[in-house]
Amino acid sequence: MLSNVHFLKQNLLSKETFNMEKKEYHVIAETGIHARPATLLVQTASKYSSDIQLEYKGKSVNLKSIMGVMSLGVGQGADVVITAEGADEAEALAGIDETMKKEGLAE
Repeated sequence: MLSNVHFLKQNLLSKETFNMEKKEYHVIAETGIHARPATLLVQTASKYSSDIQLEYKGKSVNLKSIMGVMSLGVGQGADVVITAEGADEAEALAGIDETMKKEGLAE
């Protein structure tokens, strides 16, 4: 029994821990985050292994899901938060930030 507890303790200690990366945006695109912009964000997010969430009006969806992103109905003037958690969280947020700015979606 003691060896099982020791194994579990070692296993928990060896797991990597990640700090969640988070960035807030103010949507400036006339169409908001719909259709084409949503597709671009989903494609960008899907390149990364981290869990990436889009939060708007108290709801959070997987940024790798086009249906989830579209269901939020994010319009021009909206304030959203994108979070990434995982092995490549910093790179993921940097890639999404680049897409947001390059496409004129948010500031």
